[in-house]
Amino acid sequence: MTFQTRRSLLTLPLALALPRAFAHGDQHPKATGPVVKEQKPWGIAAEPAKARRTVDIRMSDDMKMTPNHLNVREGDTLRIRAVNVGQVLHEIVIGTQDELKAHAEMMLKFPNMQHEEPYMAHVPAGKQGEIVWTFNRPGDFEFACLIAGHFSAGMRGTIRVAPKA
Repeated sequence: MTFQTRRSLLTLPLALALPRAFAHGDQHPKATGPVVKEQKPWGIAAEPAKARRTVDIRMSDDMKMTPNHLNVREGDTLRIRAVNVGQVLHEIVIGTQDELKAHAEMMLKFPNMQHEEPYMAHVPAGKQGEIVWTFNRPGDFEFACLIAGHFSAGMRGTIRVAPKA
């Protein structure tokens, strides 16, 4: 086997893997199977049938989310419907301020990174996505678009989860 043949064989797996690694583009992979329910500081994923309230959040190319603040009571399960009224891909991700900031910085370094979690929805232009979430912990949390540059442009909002009465 020649050096050239060996080199070609070694680079083939890398060449096959790169398109998937850098395929952020306009689509994210769709989750298949049951929702992964992992407790987070801001709550836990819920089944769609459990949602008692639906909130539409409009995402626009002027880097705004409307409304940009939600008031929730501890224990509430919401369907957050993300409506992309813009011409480019947007996403909505729920988390703590620190986690969203760190994730946004990572997205600047790796803008083509693929990720899919139940607390995020990736929404192509003119489409809708949703998150169904139970806010079972009181506190102040955030939601944001973490597409490279969108977070730093101000595409974010806040969620206040009031303790049970």
